[in-house]
Formats: sequence, C-alpha cells, structure tokens
Amino acid sequence: MKLACFRMQSLQRLSPVCYLAILVYVLFLIGFSAEQAQALDLKSPATLGWGADAESGAPFSFKDPEAPQRIKGFEAEIVAELAQRLGRDIEFRQNNWEGLVEGLKRGDCDLIVNGLEITDDRARVVRFSRPYYITSQVIAVRKEIDNVNRLEDLQGQRVGTLAGSLAQRMLGEQSFPLQVVTYSEELHAYQDLAWGRLDAVFLDEPIAIYYAKTNPRLKIVGESIGRMEYGVAVRRDDVKLAGDVDVALTAMIEDGSLRRILERWGLWNTLTAEAWSQSPSPKNPPVEYQKFLEDLRRLESEQAWSERVARYAKYAPLLARGAWMTLKISLISMLLAMFVGVLVSTMRLYGPAPIRWLAVAFVEVFRGTPLLIQLFLIFYGLPRVGVELSPFVAAVLGLGLNYGACEAENYRAGVLSVPRAQVDAARALGMNLWQRLRHIIWPQAAKLVLPPMTNDFIALLKDSSLVSVITMVELTSTYGQLASASFDYLGLGLLVAGLYFLLGLPFVQLARWAEGWVRRESTGV
Repeated sequence: MKLACFRMQSLQRLSPVCYLAILVYVLFLIGFSAEQAQALDLKSPATLGWGADAESGAPFSFKDPEAPQRIKGFEAEIVAELAQRLGRDIEFRQNNWEGLVEGLKRGDCDLIVNGLEITDDRARVVRFSRPYYITSQVIAVRKEIDNVNRLEDLQGQRVGTLAGSLAQRMLGEQSFPLQVVTYSEELHAYQDLAWGRLDAVFLDEPIAIYYAKTNPRLKIVGESIGRMEYGVAVRRDDVKLAGDVDVALTAMIEDGSLRRILERWGLWNTLTAEAWSQSPSPKNPPVEYQKFLEDLRRLESEQAWSERVARYAKYAPLLARGAWMTLKISLISMLLAMFVGVLVSTMRLYGPAPIRWLAVAFVEVFRGTPLLIQLFLIFYGLPRVGVELSPFVAAVLGLGLNYGACEAENYRAGVLSVPRAQVDAARALGMNLWQRLRHIIWPQAAKLVLPPMTNDFIALLKDSSLVSVITMVELTSTYGQLASASFDYLGLGLLVAGLYFLLGLPFVQLARWAEGWVRRESTGV
C-alpha cells in the first residue's frame, strides 16, 4: 500500500515533465506532418515549386511591405505568368541565394527564378532556359567620390558585391589588387557603402537602380560593364519542364507580356531590346518602380509610434509563425540532444574500450566543428550518398547531434561528481550497473547538470537561427525578409530580439522549478 502511494505521489510530481514531453511529441508530429504535406505538394504535377530568396530584395522577389504574406517583384510576376501558361499552381520555396542551385539539385524546388546568371559552370549542373532578361554590372560610390569611373579605378580599394555572383567572379579576375567584401543580401552592401565601410559596390544594374540610385548619399558612376543573362534554371534531367518554360518565355516575348513586366518595374533596357529585336524606348510607365519609391519615402518618413505599431501588427502573423517554428525546432532538438548526451556519456564511462573510443570521437567531432558546416553536410551532402532528409528533420538532427556532444560532457561531469564511496557501497550491496545509475548516480548528478543544460537550451534556441541556410523559415529568416522589404533593421531587430527573450524565459523558470524538485527529492526537504 505504501509503495503504491509512493508511486502515485511520484507520478503526480512528475506530471509537469510528462506534460512537457507530450507537448514536444505533439510538436514533432505537427512539424513532421507539415513537412510531409509540403513535400507531397511539391511533388504534385499541378504545383510549380519556385525557388528564390525573399531576402534578396527589390526588384527580384521580396515581401510586400503592405501585405507581407505576398511575394512581389518582377520575377514574381514572371513566375506567375509562366505558371499560368503552364497550367500549374505556384509554390514559393525560400532558400539562401548561395544555396539555390544545391536546393534545386536535391529537389527542394522545380525551378529557380532569382537573378541567376547563365554561366558555363552553372550550365554544367543545371539546365537553363532562354534568357528572360539581359543586363550588365555597374559601379556605385558615395556622392563625394569623383575619381572612380571604371574597374581599374578600384585598385587597392574595398569593394562590396554579392556572394556567388558573376560580379564577384569578375572582381576576382582583375589583375590589380583590391579587397572584395561579399554579402548575402545586396541591401547591406549599399548600406555599408553609404556608412563609409566600403569604397564602392559592384553589382547588377537592376539592383543598383533600386538601392544606389534611390539613396541620396550614393551615385552610379561610369559606363555599364560586361553583359549577363538571367535564365530560369531547372534540373538537368527535367527536359520537359525546360522545354515548356522555353515555349512559354518565347510566347511572352512575342506577345509583349514579358516586356510589359520589365517596363512596369523600370527595367526595360537597350541590351534586352536588342536581343529581342524590339524598340529600346519603353511603352509603359514604370508604375511598380514609382510605387517602390513611394513606399521607400513613406517608410523613411515614418516617425509616429502609432504608424510603426500598425506596420508591426501587419507583420505579427509572419513573426508568430517564425517564432512557432523556432520553438518547435528547439524543443525537439533539445530532447534529441538530451537523449544523445545520456547515451554517449554512458558509453564513454561504462562501455568497453572500442565503445569508449567511439564516444570520444563523436564528442570531439561534433563539438569541434562548426554547426553551420554540419547543417550543410547533413542537408546538402547526405543526398549525394542516397540519404535525403527534409529541411525540418535535417535541422533537428543537426542541432540535436551538435548539442548532444555538449550535453554528453555535462552529464559525464555530473556522473563523475558523485562520491566514489557511494558507488562502491551500492556495488557492495549487490546493485547492478542499471540500479546504481537509477538510484544513486543519476539523481545526484541531475542537480549539477540542470543549470548548464538550461544554458545549452537557451544557446540552442538562438543557434536555431542558423537553420535558415537549409531553407527553414524560422524567426531570424522571417526577420531578414521583412527587414529587407521595409528597410527597418533596427525596430524589427529589437522586436525579434524581444521575441527570442520571451521564448526562452518560460524554460528558465521551468529549469528553476526542476532544480528545486530534484533538490527536494534528493534531500527530502
């Protein structure tokens, strides 16, 4: 009877932990189901998976500041027209610009439309359509600079450009010395130029039209340099889709719909007109470019807190969705890390020599290499050996294994802190290893490992921002998309920082409750 009462009391005391475990399990099921549904939707013949980076900004593909749930831009309009002509529905697939080609190869999307230049090396791994836009690169400097007009004038200077772009390659091929600084988002390069951190920016003319020409502190200098063609990229083996896209683009050029899109965004130029044997003079006003300028002036002149709060209220659904994804990934990853930590620390302490060596190797490899590299290897590397994971599973696995190595060392330290005399006494009483761990070692070690485990969870919560590099749209990725569209990195940054703080605070309180519970269980007070 006493034993039954004791077990009932233990269950009642453990009920909050049980509730947390059930919650995490439900979160995993929701996340896994969502990923599976998304993957099935991408494979549907009626869905056209469009890969792009919404953080790229105008005029390509970016969040509409007035309706942040919508992607706008001249390429968004091109994709919509293509999808309509192909009889397909659009499914936008977010990915970092540098990872678009790898994402296409592993099947995350059906095609890429994101200012991807047609080059010989890319043409060896993807299949390009005919060009849908032809442009060149330009140099931007601050207004007061008068001695830069061509590439040779950049000798010895600090020049910004987009990572992985043709512009970066052209800068790297110059015979004279210069310092090339690469960015993942074009807007940041022009901001650094305006603030004096760069001497010049060398990028595609459409980007300069929207971010250098509109900045009162910057100007475009010299003649346009080189020639580049933007093309729709599909997988090498997707010959049918490539052919269908070419037919649709040809029809869009011939009936003038593609020209009208470019004119609406103020991008119609001589190079494109000559390639299509059309007049270089625009026939339609650049209404979207004018709208961009109006939005820019409105956002820059926005002073009243009521205006900012109203704008943040529009962003609330997207931020909430990003926060939910961050929390879901963090909780499940921490559970995996705890399981891995217990398993590896036990193997290292009590396993035979080969198992101990394996445990040590696991800890040193995962603790000694960057988490970002591990995520890339899991998401982009494993498909090359036949292991293809969804972004959600890859994110959880990467974070869980990395932090599992850290947890293993925390748990090992906790176990070793238990006095040797108590372990020897338990062995003398006839307890086997499992009984010693269950009744003597783990209860005492738990008091020591809970504080560092809490710190690790908060660190994992923040490190979950890295999973945006493998196409996961979590809180930090959402912030980047909204900030690039609204030019509000400060206000939104403070808001997102506050959200991260609020996400972690309940678990700090939970850890304090758990510490008190373990202390009461071990001391009886």
